[in-house]
Amino acid sequence: MFPHSPGVYRYYDAAGNVIYVGKAKDLHKRVAQYFVPRERLTAKTALMVSKIADAQYSVVDSEADALLLENNLIKQYKPKYNILLKDSKTYPWICVSADVFPKVYLTRRMVKDGSRYFGPYSSVMHARNLLELFTELYPIRSCNLRITAESVLRKKFRPCLDFHIGRCKGCCVGGISVQEYGENIENVVKLLKGGGREMIRHFREQMNEAAGRLDFEAAEEYRKKAASLEKHYSKSLIVNAAIGSLDVFSLVFDCNEAYGNFMRLKDGAVIQSLNLGFKMNIEEEQASVLGLFIAEIQSKFGDLSNEVLVPFRPDVEIDGVDFRIPVRGDKLALLELSLKNAKEMRFNALKQKEHTDPDEFRRKVLEELRTALGMEQLPEHIECFDNSNIQGTNPVASCVVFRGGEPSRKDYRHFNIKTVVGPDDFASMKEVVNRRYSRMLREAPDDLPQLVVIDGGKGQLGSAYEALSELGIVDRLTVVGLAKRFEEVIRVGDPHPLFLDRNSQALKVLQHIRDEAHRFGITHHRNLRSKAQIHSALREIKGVGEKTEQRLIMHYGSVARIAAASVDDLASLVGKELAQRIHEHISRKF
Repeated sequence: MFPHSPGVYRYYDAAGNVIYVGKAKDLHKRVAQYFVPRERLTAKTALMVSKIADAQYSVVDSEADALLLENNLIKQYKPKYNILLKDSKTYPWICVSADVFPKVYLTRRMVKDGSRYFGPYSSVMHARNLLELFTELYPIRSCNLRITAESVLRKKFRPCLDFHIGRCKGCCVGGISVQEYGENIENVVKLLKGGGREMIRHFREQMNEAAGRLDFEAAEEYRKKAASLEKHYSKSLIVNAAIGSLDVFSLVFDCNEAYGNFMRLKDGAVIQSLNLGFKMNIEEEQASVLGLFIAEIQSKFGDLSNEVLVPFRPDVEIDGVDFRIPVRGDKLALLELSLKNAKEMRFNALKQKEHTDPDEFRRKVLEELRTALGMEQLPEHIECFDNSNIQGTNPVASCVVFRGGEPSRKDYRHFNIKTVVGPDDFASMKEVVNRRYSRMLREAPDDLPQLVVIDGGKGQLGSAYEALSELGIVDRLTVVGLAKRFEEVIRVGDPHPLFLDRNSQALKVLQHIRDEAHRFGITHHRNLRSKAQIHSALREIKGVGEKTEQRLIMHYGSVARIAAASVDDLASLVGKELAQRIHEHISRKF
């Protein structure tokens, strides 16, 4: 029997392995939600429940404690059905060692020896830039010597090059006291904690004080330090000093995966940022994923700021932390910036799969398209239509087919417009769509596409929709229009166009199939125009019929070459009198 208390529960399989760890405000109510009739559970959750052989729990004092315990147990047991971190990177930290004269260096390993660690940093470049800044501001040692009071007294070491060029005070030879060196280290720690603005003000005050007592050399040193700090912070992302200090979380979901970004601001400047990926092996609420993300950040960065910006409320409340969902202003811009980083992580992960797992990449892209268009079925089979004519001449249309996200060129079709007179794009579109699917219903009724894309605006889309309605299949597929000007997706009955993210793979698929339809249609139209020009140029000549035209084209290859031929050459094929008429007529045109 589970108590009505906050805590963490664990499910075990028959072999005694932990297969799921969860947290709850009320353990009794939460666990009871799993043991309900099977039809009320999702397929993956039902499968997990069928494997549960035992369950245990741990009671804690608060939701926040449950959140952190859950995160630690997931890391310890790596349960099969839990949300798991996808990111296998080891991010760099800046370490301030626990030596008598501490070192400040970059590391990817955390050792519990009393040293202080700051980070992690998603950018190694940013961490190294910070280390360079510290060496500019303070004479900190870069050596790996084990310096003690005894070694200094015994003069065990000789000063290195850094001492001679002024980058180190020579702590190995007693050139600086432990107290003075410690003050430099504490100033470095202040900077690592985001106290840059305060340090700049401090250096400015010391500069003015030194100048007041006419110590211009010292004033210049303080000016240089303040300038170095300002230069560094000018490269940092400064949002608005009035915002103060806060944390920002954002999440982007993609099927059973999620991508999150965390940013920490101090005095309006982003001092930390980290991207993390999560994989969900059973269906999870978005609030639960956000809660796990928050717990992971707490384990890496320590306590959260008093104010935390989130896209939606997490499934946990933490004392002293105010979760806010901004709706306007600078804080909304901050959340959107974080969201942009999360989307960029998702985009990069998807692009990587394009090379490592192309089948999974295409499935992800189609799933993104399905979600964007609100479709029930995955658009494995897509068809796109495009009209082509120049001032009403030789009106044609093209239909291109994509299967599994890839062009299926053997299924491409050309259409010569038969029933429409003049340049009427709407009527032409209706005719072509009607011809395409009336034939498909006769010959392959089970091969209808899940998605039909019309190259054009509301008029062309309306005509295509009308044709599909008359055929009685409009409810069996999704039809949309893709307008060229702003690349907006137009849907029947929706007065507002749908604007997909310019960088989204879903929009790229629609653009690809639209451009392919346009290319295919233009090629066919160009060929028809060429044939029409040949026909009109030769048939206008008295005495030139179909067979004579064919004989000339077969021999010369083009009308331009016929125009360049001499009368005698032409006479060998059609006789001297006709050759003379052909030469005179064609020469006037070319």
